[in-house]
Amino acid sequence: MSEMDDVVREFLVESHEGLDQLDRDLVALEQSPRDAKLLAAIFRCVHTIKGTCGFLGFGKLESVSHVGENLLSLLRDGKLFLTPEITSALLRLVDAIRQILAQIEADGGEGDVDYSDLVATLTRLAEGSPAPAAGVAEPPAAAEAAAPKKARGSRKAKAAAPEPAVEPVVAPVPVPAAAAPAPAAEAAHAPEPGHPAEAEGRASISESNIRVDVALLDKLMNLVGELVLARNQILQYTASHEDAQFLATSQRLNLITTELQEGVMKTRMQPIGNIWSKFPRVVRDLALQVGKQVAIEMEGRETELDKTIIEAIKDPLTHIVRNSVDHGIESPAARVAAGKPAEGRLLLRAYHEGGQVNIEIADDGGGINAEKVRQKALDRGLVTPEQAARMSERELQNLIFLPGFSTAEKVSNISGRGVGMDVVRTNIEKIGGTVDVQSVAGQGTTLKIKIPLTLAIIPALTVAAEGDRYAIPQVNLLELVRVEPGEGTGIEFIHGAPVYRLRGNLLPLCYLRRELGLPERAAAEGEAVNIVVLHADGRQFGLVVDGIHDTEEIVVKPLGQLLKGLSVFAGATIMGDGRVALILDVLSLAQRAKVVGEMRDQKRELRDRAASLAAAGSTTSLLVFGVGRDMRLAMPLAAVQRLEELPRDHVERAGSHDVVQYRGEILPLIHLARVLGAEAIDDPAKPLQVVVYADRGRQVGLVVDGIHDIVEDALASRAPVGHPDLAGTAVIHDRVTDLLDVQTVVRNACPWLYATEPDAQEALA
Repeated sequence: MSEMDDVVREFLVESHEGLDQLDRDLVALEQSPRDAKLLAAIFRCVHTIKGTCGFLGFGKLESVSHVGENLLSLLRDGKLFLTPEITSALLRLVDAIRQILAQIEADGGEGDVDYSDLVATLTRLAEGSPAPAAGVAEPPAAAEAAAPKKARGSRKAKAAAPEPAVEPVVAPVPVPAAAAPAPAAEAAHAPEPGHPAEAEGRASISESNIRVDVALLDKLMNLVGELVLARNQILQYTASHEDAQFLATSQRLNLITTELQEGVMKTRMQPIGNIWSKFPRVVRDLALQVGKQVAIEMEGRETELDKTIIEAIKDPLTHIVRNSVDHGIESPAARVAAGKPAEGRLLLRAYHEGGQVNIEIADDGGGINAEKVRQKALDRGLVTPEQAARMSERELQNLIFLPGFSTAEKVSNISGRGVGMDVVRTNIEKIGGTVDVQSVAGQGTTLKIKIPLTLAIIPALTVAAEGDRYAIPQVNLLELVRVEPGEGTGIEFIHGAPVYRLRGNLLPLCYLRRELGLPERAAAEGEAVNIVVLHADGRQFGLVVDGIHDTEEIVVKPLGQLLKGLSVFAGATIMGDGRVALILDVLSLAQRAKVVGEMRDQKRELRDRAASLAAAGSTTSLLVFGVGRDMRLAMPLAAVQRLEELPRDHVERAGSHDVVQYRGEILPLIHLARVLGAEAIDDPAKPLQVVVYADRGRQVGLVVDGIHDIVEDALASRAPVGHPDLAGTAVIHDRVTDLLDVQTVVRNACPWLYATEPDAQEALA
């Protein structure tokens, strides 16, 4: 077959390997006819071939192997005893199966050879009937008379005159390998010389494939890892010498090691289609069980991953697919009522990007109902009412990853126990990956998974703290920042929490020394600060280190059993100079430093800190923000309900005003840059920064150009200003800041919100 289906190809390879083992096992079984393990192994092999060929639609092969399976079942159960005649018939069965497989490989069909005589013989033996005539041999199978391999003929010659069995029932029936074949056998054998693989001098599928034990591959991978370490040591030694010949030799060694490493890595790589192949059956069975219609589509089956990664993501992917069918896609009636096709669509997509593998599982179902998620989380006690009220829609969607969370109305054998998505996230993050959910109500949900290609040899950045070196996987690395002494935008502290202003955004910081329990060290005068910008769990943070060395490929070594409890470290490696360096677990480090976790959103952190500041009473809590390119304003934090980032394409027009659909309501937008006459910053690539203002049940969105800070100030230095929308000017944290008269701005921009109040009517008159 020139273009053979991957499943059929795999079936042929496995079947040929099984048949080769079957030949040996049958001959060995004659010497030990009561060996239960051998009988069980032979039965399993034939049973597997029969089951798979039935699934693939090879009816003739299924019928032939079925009768052989029946006979083997009786032998295995002790209802029949092995005789030379039964052994010969089973060997003929092996040859017949091998011949049919060769025909399938040649043209995709099973050929027109008649195997009714073999089927009759196997059936007769299974029923315990005697041979037609004593001492008369059964006609041999066609493939036996002209077997392409001499080894097979020698095995049959040995089987023809075995040692006497323990309990012989009939006299041995010789099966002469050199006997002249019957005409039917000649006809049966005729196609084999014309086998395409032989005619063109090519090896068959079974001969061009080889199975290697995984343990051997792992050992080979470990040896390559040691070679990489030795290569790194030699290259480091070469850098300090100027011997041209030694330099050329080391470069050659570097090239060979790199190619060998890539070759060994490829032996461990498998297409993701290997685990995707079972999903159509999973989707079909589950859809029937829950009364839905679901079509599954797959893109990027050929995307390759390391075998260890494949094994690690198999169960998480299965759970996500089941969730999409059970929770995501609606029933046919609900879909038709919503104007959708009755049949739902589930898309699995995989592709390489940025040295990682991206996997997307998308459905066109009803999406995640944020309010339903909020209520379920409250009912199960997973969040407090105060936390739930402050959560954005995206934060609510991410609640599905909490342990114990489920939106199922009742517990079933499919869902409802709250065990699943939290395990999915945990297993993905264990292998250095991330999982993110994106959902649009009524349109569907997409889960995006990013995972590394391999866990064995990875590129890493080496950093230093207290004289020791630590490796940071490059997959977590975003950029390196060096803060020179005397720079105006250095490290600041917001209520004790260190942050760095990186391109207008506040970047939370953590210190490697502090998180590792090393002694604190004050920066010397004139010393620069090194910040490694990392990302974990979808959030960015900066890691302050003593020094930054270089990037190189490292070999990941697992930690010993005694060190397993140190969650900050993901493993260890040996550097080029032979010293050990620990590999940092970026996610655990971020959680330990409290920069991700329960307070993961920067704006949410600001809001929560402000709530405690507002209770101080003697001072005023203010939100400081920017409008236009140079205006710095502040407003009372008590008037701020939420801080949001809204996509620009969600903005719609209602009359003469911009509005957005927000939490089930229509939220009017007021562009402060236009109101205050400032030079607007209009960047289509960035979302709108919106301060949601609330007043007596009304909500308005104030569009600003950046959230700077939340401060507590007594507003002692205050001066009037001549602008009608400003309440004055004050010095806040050593900077002149305008105070926004929020109520006046809102009343002037959206007078209809106050149209029912008499005092508002008078104020607007």
